[in-house]
Amino acid sequence: MLDINLLRNNLEEIRKNLQRRGFDLDVKLFESLDSERKRLQVETESLQEKSNIVAKEIAQEKNKNTKNQNLEDAKKNSNDLKKIKTKLDKALIDLNNFLLEIPNVLSKDVPEGNSEENNKVIYEKGTIPEFSFKIKDHQELGELSNGINFEESVTIAKSRFVVMRKEMAKLHRALAQYMLDTHVENGYEEIYVPYLVNKNSLEGTGQLPKFEEDLFKISKEEMYLIPTAEVPVSNIYRNKILNSEELPFNYVAHTPCFRSEAGSYGKDTKGIIRQHQFDKVELVKFVHPEDSEKELDTLTNDAESILINLNLPYRKVILCSGDTGFASSKTFDLEVWFPSQDTYREISSCSNFKDFQSRRMKIRIKQSKENIFCHTINGSGLAVGRTLAAILENNQTEKGTVIIPEVLVDYMGGIKELNLSR
Repeated sequence: MLDINLLRNNLEEIRKNLQRRGFDLDVKLFESLDSERKRLQVETESLQEKSNIVAKEIAQEKNKNTKNQNLEDAKKNSNDLKKIKTKLDKALIDLNNFLLEIPNVLSKDVPEGNSEENNKVIYEKGTIPEFSFKIKDHQELGELSNGINFEESVTIAKSRFVVMRKEMAKLHRALAQYMLDTHVENGYEEIYVPYLVNKNSLEGTGQLPKFEEDLFKISKEEMYLIPTAEVPVSNIYRNKILNSEELPFNYVAHTPCFRSEAGSYGKDTKGIIRQHQFDKVELVKFVHPEDSEKELDTLTNDAESILINLNLPYRKVILCSGDTGFASSKTFDLEVWFPSQDTYREISSCSNFKDFQSRRMKIRIKQSKENIFCHTINGSGLAVGRTLAAILENNQTEKGTVIIPEVLVDYMGGIKELNLSR
C-alpha cells in the first residue's frame, strides 16, 4: 500500500509514475474520498470535544433544571456522535479499499514498456547446448520411463497436476534439498510455514483483493492455499517492530505453491512449466530502507548461484514498467534456457517491494525518533519443477539418458545419469 501522504503531497507525480504501468489513478475519486474522510473526522472531533465539555458541565452543575437540560443535550450529542462515527468508519473503509487497488510506485531505473517483449536483458550466462540428434522436450523425456505421469494426476485431481515416480521424484527432492542447503550456507535461516493462510496475510503481500481469482480458496473457510511461500514468510512479522541492528532478516522456505492460473488457458500448459501445484524454494528478506537496493542484488545473486552450479544456461532481465508485478517496485527475472522451445523461460522473479508490503502488514523498524517501515524483498531460489525440466532438456543425450549435474550426484545417492529408455 502506498503512503497516503505521497498521494496527498505528490499526487501528480504519483499519477504519472503509475501511468508507466498502464494504471490510471482516479485522482478525482481519491480527492473526493479523502475530503469526505477529513470532513467527517473534523465533525467527529468537534462533537467529541463538545461531548467532553457537556460532561464537565453536568458534573459541576448544581441547578437541577439546568442539569436536566444538559443531560438532554448530552443524550442528543451522543446520538449524533454515534451516527457520525458510523459514517466516518465507512469513509475510512472506502478510502482504504481504494488504496488497496493501487499498485506500487516504480523505481526510476525500471525501463519503459508495455509487455514482456520490452523487458531489458542485462546479460546471458552459460553455454547453450548444441545437439546432433532430434531432441525431446521434458515431458517426452519424463514419460519415457513413466517418471512423469499426467494421466494419473488427472484421475487423482484434474489437468495441470503431475505424478512423479522413482528417479524423477528423487531428482525433484534432490533439487529442493540442494537449494535449501545452498541458501542456508549463504546465510538464510530455514523456516517451515503453513500452506494455508488467512485473508489478512494475502492482503499484506498484495495478492488480495486484486488477484483473488488466481487463488484456491477453502470452501466455508476464510482461508486460502498459498500461491507462494512469500505470503506466510512475509507475515511472520506482521504488526511487529524490528530492531534495526539485527537487520537484515534472511529466510528460505521450501513449500508447494497453488495457483488457479486464471486466464492462462493455452499458455505454457504443456509439461510442468505451468501447474496448479508446484514446488518452490523461496528467499525472503526484511531489510533497512537504506540497504534495499544492495539486498535485492544480493538475493538475485544467491538465486543465480543455483543456476551457475547446475551449469544451466540462463539470462538476467529487468522487467519493464508494464510487466512489473502489482506490489513490486523493481523486479529482476532469471530465465533458464529450454532447448525444445528455443527460448528462455522465467525460473525466478526477484523483487524489491520497498515499504509497499510492510505498510500493509505494519512491520516497522525501531528508530530513536520515529519508527519507520522496513523494506521487503523476495525471489525464487528456484522453482523446483522448472529447474528439473531444464535439466532434463539441457542434459539429454542421444542414447536416451540425462546427465545429472555434479552438485546433485551425492543428493541422488551417487546416480550420475538417468536412464530414461528403460
